[in-house]
Order: sequence, then C-alpha cells, then structure tokens
Amino acid sequence: MWRALLFIGLLCVAAFGAVWLADRPGTVLVTFGGYEVQTSVAVASIALVGLALALALLWSAVSGLLRLPSRLTFASRARRRSRGYQAISRGMVAVGAGDTIAARRYANEAERLLGREPLTLLLKAQAAQVSGNREAAEAAFRQMMEEDETRVLGLRGLFVEARRRGDAGGAREYASEAVRLAPSAAWASDAVLEARCAEGDWRGALDTIERRTSLGLLDKATARRHRAVLLTADALERAERDPEGALRSAQDAVKLAPDLVPAAALAGKLLSRRGDLRRAAKIVETAWRSQPHPDLAEVYLNLRPGDSGLDRLKRAETLFKLSSGAPEGRLAVARSALEAREFDRARDALEPLLADRPTMRVCLLMSDLEQVEHGSTGRGREWLARATRAPRDPAWIADGVVSDHWAPISPVSGRLDAFVWQAPPDVLIAPEISMHDDVTADLDEEPRALPVSPAEPAQAPAAAAPVAPEPTPAPTPVSTPAPDVPAEPVSAVEAAWPEPAKEEPPSPRAGPVVFPVTPPDVPKPEEPASARRSAFSIW
Repeated sequence: MWRALLFIGLLCVAAFGAVWLADRPGTVLVTFGGYEVQTSVAVASIALVGLALALALLWSAVSGLLRLPSRLTFASRARRRSRGYQAISRGMVAVGAGDTIAARRYANEAERLLGREPLTLLLKAQAAQVSGNREAAEAAFRQMMEEDETRVLGLRGLFVEARRRGDAGGAREYASEAVRLAPSAAWASDAVLEARCAEGDWRGALDTIERRTSLGLLDKATARRHRAVLLTADALERAERDPEGALRSAQDAVKLAPDLVPAAALAGKLLSRRGDLRRAAKIVETAWRSQPHPDLAEVYLNLRPGDSGLDRLKRAETLFKLSSGAPEGRLAVARSALEAREFDRARDALEPLLADRPTMRVCLLMSDLEQVEHGSTGRGREWLARATRAPRDPAWIADGVVSDHWAPISPVSGRLDAFVWQAPPDVLIAPEISMHDDVTADLDEEPRALPVSPAEPAQAPAAAAPVAPEPTPAPTPVSTPAPDVPAEPVSAVEAAWPEPAKEEPPSPRAGPVVFPVTPPDVPKPEEPASARRSAFSIW
C-alpha cells in the first residue's frame, strides 16, 4: 500500500516537472571539438537522464563481472555449509538413535565440509561416546577447550568422561574450572557441591549453597533446607570432639528447619547433657508435632538420666498427646509402660496397632510383653515368629537404600538431603503365618484330653500290623529341654502328638529379607527376654 502511494507520488512529481519545462521554452548550446549542438531544454534534460541511466547500467555490468569470482566462491561455500549442517543434523539423529556407523560417517562428513565448527566438534565427541571410543571423545572435548565459545562445553565433556572412568579428582578440577568460567552453570555447581559433601567439607558446601542462592540457582526454601542439612552434618561430625560447636550448628539447623529430625534429636541430646532440659524438651516437642520419630522419643524419654520407669511413662504420655494418637506415640507409651511393668497400659496402647497387620516392632514388643508378663509361653514365641514376616517399620530410605541412621547425602548418587523417613516396600515380605490350633495355638489354655494308648506310639505307621498291648504300660517319652531353658510340664496333648521339628516356629534369623537391607537379627526363642529386648530395643 505504501509502495503504491510512493510510486504515484513520484509519478506526479515527474509529470509536474515535464509540464514546468514545457511551459518555459529555452535553448541549450553545447560546443565541443569544433562542433555545436543546439537543442531545447526539454530535449537536453531527457538526454541527460538517458546518459545517466546508460552510465549506471555500464557500471553495474563492470562491477558484476569484477565480483563474479567471489560470488561463485561464496555460493560454493554456502553449498558446503548447507551440506555440512545437514550432515550435523543427520548425525545428531543417528547419535540419538544409537546408530554408531551412521554417526561416525556424518561426523567425518561434517568435519570435512565445515572444519572445526563447534557443532562439528560436538557431533564428533558424541559419535565417539556412542561408539565407546573414550580417547577420541576426550580428544574432541580438548579441542573444544581451545576455543572461548566452547571451553565450558569441553569442560563438561571432560568432566563426564572423568566420572565414567572413576577419576573423582579430575572431575572435581574440571567442575571447579567451569564454575570459575561460568558461575551460573548448574551442572558445575552441583558437581562442586557433591564433591565437597563427599569429602566431608561441610563449611565449603555451605559456601557453595550461598553462591548458588545468590545466582538464583536455588529457591529460598530449598536453600534453607540444604543449609540446615549441612549444619546438621557438621554438628554430628563434631558432637564428640567439640560439643559446644556441635550444639551451635545443631541449633542453627533447628532454626532453619524445625522439622528436621536429626537436628532436633542432636540438639535435644546436647542440651540435656548441659542440663538445659526445658529448651531441649521444647525443641524435641516442636519436631515431634511435625513428624513423630523414634529418635525423638528416645531423646525425650531420657532427657533426665536416672528417672524411674513411671517418670518416663509420663513423658511418653505427653508425646502421645502431642502426636494425636500416632503409631510412634503408642509405641513410645507401650515401651515405657513395659519398662514400668504397667502391662495393662502397654496392651491398651498396642491394641489399635494390632487391628490390621502389625509391623515388626509391634510384634517384637508384643513378644517382649508376653515374655515379661507370663514368662516363656507359646504366645511369646508366636509373636516372635510373626515378627519374621511382618511388614517393615518406617526407616531412612534414599535411592533404594534402607538405613537405620540418617545421613546428609545419598550413598548411591551423592545427592544432598536424599534420605526420607518412610516404610520400605514390602514386595518381598511373605504372607503372615498363622500358628496351628492343635500344635501351638494357645499353650496357655488348658489342653484338651485325648485318648492315648499307653502301649502304642503316638505316630505309628499306617501300614504297621496291630500289636497286642503289653501287660505293663510303656512310659510316655518326654523330651529333655535345652540346658538354658527351664523344663516345662508335658501335657497329654504334647505326649500324644509330639511336635515335629519342622513344625517348630521358624527362627527369626531365617526370616525374609527386605530389599536392599536385611531386617535386624531376631534372637531365638530360647534366649532370655532381657537379651532379646537389648537386641531390638530402639529406646
């Protein structure tokens, strides 16, 4: 639209000029070389314009001829670049598809057409990596480091190769150099943080977190959580050699993340050693409201050494109220009531946990309760056997690894704050066993009287011929108990139906294994209750 208006405007100006010249007649006389040329002004103007056009056309032709070689060279280079970038595109597709032969062919073609272009070097390195030629890949990445625009990319490639061959020191050097050149490179910052955490340099890791936060690589909430985790790791490391410094780090971690269980537990333990019971209890109670945890219960129940079992039971009741009836609160009350020999209170606390399939800790606690209250009975052994196949209780899990203790980083990936408190998967746990009524159902009840022939063995073969009774009845065989287990009276049921060895309650040590960490060893039924409590007690 604007072009049409401009053309019409120029046409009007030309027409106006022609009319203006026609209205003003005049002559133009040109004398050159003995010749005279006389014409009108209009004709002279038209001749001047035509001469200018002819000169312009002549100049264009001459300049075009002069630039023809360079244009031909430029066209040839443009075709080579087009073919080279097409080879790069196809090579990247071949790398993604895993076609090593095509990737190498396109990489060589791109290098021949484009030379040492950044994308050419990248394709060459990628093709070498796909082919498994680590030396060629490192050579390509080192070529990238010679150029300013590809130096960080080359450092990342060398970092990856160093990690693959297990050279942690070399990988850290490449990452540190990349951080110096490009502070906003997230991969380099993560690598430096991971290396410092792996070396236990928690203060250096804190500096890295601060730098990443200032660059906007971490949001404020994540940065606070990471700082709290690093401070907790520093406090745990210095807890024995520098209690005061460990307490300061733990308190700083609690301020940043009040729900971080390891920080709250360590701060409460260190404060209780100093005699500051009120502050210790406040820290533990705040963390307990967010996440009831057995470590917090252990610290809270033992804030004041030398307390009686009833005093610990009262504190367990406080935790139970703060947790609003959570399972951990019930377990704390049950364990404290068992130690205080309040058996009815322990059963009341555990009763809601028995409605569904009870966990391993619940089964072991019920076994301890039966052993302490009634001695070595069938019920205690039954609960001990059920513990071998019970679901696992929550534990610290990171990247598929189950641990009894919290750690600041994952042992698999080195990721910071990777451990979470949750129940392990029970895909490998066998169904819960049920004890046979006629064998070990309820040994505390009065056994039923069964007719027993004194002359015949209880388990005679079916094909044996009948034997006449002897005049004198044979004595009933009685199994001799183990030396460390007190002998129990043998009932008529046990004499008539001796329990085969294969039907005895399975030893908890042969229980199923939950991937990837085996459950804690469970003592045999013959062991005393005190030894078994010390093996399983988390308190």
